[in-house]
Amino acid sequence: MRLRMAMEAENPLQIVGTLNALHALLATEAGFRAIYLSGGGLSAGTLGLPDLGLISLHDVLTEVQRICYVCDTPLLVDVDTGLGPSAFNIARTVKSLIQAGAAGLHIEDQVGAKRCGHRPGKELVPAEEMVDRIKAAVDARTDTYFVIGARTDALAVEGLGKALSRAQAYAQAGADFLFAEGVQELSQYREFVQHLPIPVLANITEFGVTPLFTRDELAQVGVRMILYPLSAFRAANQAALHVYREIRQKGTQRDCIAQMQTREELYQTIRYHQYEQKLDALFHAKKPAL
Repeated sequence: MRLRMAMEAENPLQIVGTLNALHALLATEAGFRAIYLSGGGLSAGTLGLPDLGLISLHDVLTEVQRICYVCDTPLLVDVDTGLGPSAFNIARTVKSLIQAGAAGLHIEDQVGAKRCGHRPGKELVPAEEMVDRIKAAVDARTDTYFVIGARTDALAVEGLGKALSRAQAYAQAGADFLFAEGVQELSQYREFVQHLPIPVLANITEFGVTPLFTRDELAQVGVRMILYPLSAFRAANQAALHVYREIRQKGTQRDCIAQMQTREELYQTIRYHQYEQKLDALFHAKKPAL
């Protein structure tokens, strides 16, 4: 229910990528109503591997459980093509994510050996197979409020007309929103919005084929959800490399201190002092009187 409530409360809903529990807390602190776990980000950030369908359900669940344990902000999860080859795998993915505390997922219409949505050489399964994936996910849903989105990469592979046909079929199969990948023009988003009875998500990822359209621009063409999957991840990686080089070359981190989160700022985010106070109270309660 939390993700659906966020979609009602904010239009378009901004959803920001959080690759770990701390970033989920930071995004919440910044005011975001919904957060996201990227499959490509998880593959690169946790496993050091490319976004080629190499992550497993175990990999995803580990991070989902960690994030949902400390953060109540609704989490949307990227499950690639379902994290398994059959309807049984998709059903297990859906049920496991619900149990772990996720608020929704999206599944895509690429073949199992998928590629990043902004890379060439993508191959799609037939529309009928993707419809079956969606139906399997919907049928496995044990929480009626859990959100199931359908991503299509058809725009780059088959063109706008067939992408719209696929999107309509996915909506009829029960998808709660349509993730249109690789969109290059605002007018294309407008076409998806006008042809569908469900919300459309825009993936505004950096260094890809989609321009960095603003929230206002996307709102004007009817986009209801805006995803920023790896913005903080990319910034954090660049900052980490800079610090590593500074320490290695200069033998000190002194020139980097101003760019760092302070110890106290970290403590505030993870509620360190609250935990410490509870520990102190417990210790003093058990301490025998003299």
